[in-house]
Amino acid sequence: MDKKDMILPSGFHDRLPPQAESAARLRRCLLDILAGYGYRRVEPTLVENEAGLRANMSRDAAQKLLRAADPLTGNMLAMRSDMTVQIARIAQSLLADAPRPLRLCYQGTVVKLRADQLHPERQQTQLGAELIGYNGPAAAREILSMAVEALLAAGVNGITIDINLPDLFDQLAGGPMPIEQGKRAEVQHALDMKDAGALVSLGADEYMPLLSMMGAFEPALEKLSTFDKNGVMAKSIADLRGIVAPISSKVQVTLDPTERHGFEYQSWFGFTIFARGHNEAIGRGGAYNIKNASANGGAAHDEPAIGFSLYPDPLFEKNGNMGGDNFLFLPLGHDEIQGKKFRENGWRTVTALSEADDAKKLGCSHIFEGGALKRV
Repeated sequence: MDKKDMILPSGFHDRLPPQAESAARLRRCLLDILAGYGYRRVEPTLVENEAGLRANMSRDAAQKLLRAADPLTGNMLAMRSDMTVQIARIAQSLLADAPRPLRLCYQGTVVKLRADQLHPERQQTQLGAELIGYNGPAAAREILSMAVEALLAAGVNGITIDINLPDLFDQLAGGPMPIEQGKRAEVQHALDMKDAGALVSLGADEYMPLLSMMGAFEPALEKLSTFDKNGVMAKSIADLRGIVAPISSKVQVTLDPTERHGFEYQSWFGFTIFARGHNEAIGRGGAYNIKNASANGGAAHDEPAIGFSLYPDPLFEKNGNMGGDNFLFLPLGHDEIQGKKFRENGWRTVTALSEADDAKKLGCSHIFEGGALKRV
């Protein structure tokens, strides 16, 4: 094989030891926490018919799918770029009759059609959980607490949770702070861009205080409460305090009430997860609605849901030797029964196949020699 044929496509990579083992341990740790909360594992297919995959995707997201024609049917196939939409499909089809709330978790690889300078990877690990059938404050509290507990158990430090209110503008513009329908998109864009000048030019000056409400959770929430002169957000503010209470002493919590980037399809609650040492978010979650059709072919209805997705690739260990502190070298002629006992006690044994095999070169930390364990 020509060497150039062995070069992987741009944005794809192999994961070698010890990174692959580190990644597997971290994924297992995260999934064990989700399972402990009663979330059952599903494994969606890597490839679907494009039409089905697009059904629960935004137009922009659908344009990023990696596609190919199926030689068997002629249908266009697509490789998943987001597993959340697959969970929605499973919930409304294969598990449509399952009792609600339905708790599901998942892990797998997602693929993007193209990369950009800020995000060069086209292959990512996605891992998460979805609670389907309910997305009220109690569900939000469970989902957020579980995400934080999973990351802490996996040894992630310096976690920051940024809380967002995706429907805040719609709630205000259609109620106590009315904005005419034809101007709402522009005002929303100005808020998204934190553009005070644009708000003034659009005659939406009363929305300007929202731009200064981002920051530490409690002070920002107090500002929002003061801003809420009519009390229309009083319940939402109380709900947010209850949702954040279990994690407030464990991680840093911030609030940005007008942030909507990545939350265009979330409803009343959203959050973004950051970790110290990583410039990009490592996770995102929130409440949303699954578009669903009634079983008898009648009018479509929405099913509430809430969940989160983690993208843990940046967390995987990048350095280390090819072995580890529990790799044990077993020389030629060793007692095989003793070797089995070592494995049962957590050792990872590397058996010599010839006299030329060297414990140190093979990455072993210890050797069984003369009936005793010795450090290499």
